Amino acid sequence: MKTYKSFVLIIFVLLSTYAYDQQEAIAFGTETSLTQLISNSEERSINWFNVNTDPDTWYTEKDLLICKGMPIGVMRSQKQYENFILKVEWRHMEAGGNSGVFVWSDAKPDEQSRLPGGVEVQMLELDWVKLNTRDGKVPPIAYVHGELFGVGGVETIPDNPRGIRSKSIENRALGKGQWNSYTVVCVDGTIKLSVNGKFVNGISQSTIKKGYICLESEGAEIHFRNFKLIELPDGITTKEQVVDALRD
Repeated sequence: MKTYKSFVLIIFVLLSTYAYDQQEAIAFGTETSLTQLISNSEERSINWFNVNTDPDTWYTEKDLLICKGMPIGVMRSQKQYENFILKVEWRHMEAGGNSGVFVWSDAKPDEQSRLPGGVEVQMLELDWVKLNTRDGKVPPIAYVHGELFGVGGVETIPDNPRGIRSKSIENRALGKGQWNSYTVVCVDGTIKLSVNGKFVNGISQSTIKKGYICLESEGAEIHFRNFKLIELPDGITTKEQVVDALRD
């Protein structure tokens, strides 16, 4: 009986994985290359695949991509990116909402955290610090508006260290229901982040320099819009600095 139950469990896991793989891609945002941008070529849609959230966690509504926030997990870009400029606008719909964008990600979620490896560009709603006091102390506001840090074994050198993380040097984030704009410049293992029109954070010497982009579902509804990506010329990247390719 124990062997039979184990067999059924294995089949269930395989079928669940297959079901995720068979979901239709969500088209959201556009990409182009620097050369095509200069020549005024048309932009292309970016396709996204659900990795480990529910089929209805992510959906589009007019020009918005809406994430319900549950379950915790990510969806990933169809292709990998190395050097690029990414611009995205986002707004949290709940006080203390948590989300982010993973760049150079392996798109392979950890079993416990349900989140993948890569470099995370943090997106926290302003009230997160008030709702997450520790030993009676309110965390620094720098947590909420674009911390950068390696996840899943990815190592980086922080511009503005908070341990191994890099914190923003000026608070420019807006609160619940208000749109924030991130510009993320990723070149040769270095990332520079602009929050609402000003560069305030960065990391360098990432041990991974090419991978997927993942959008994060982490417990609260968040909206994204105006997602635009410009691919830049390749650099010198070893195979150890590139994540494994995944099947669409």
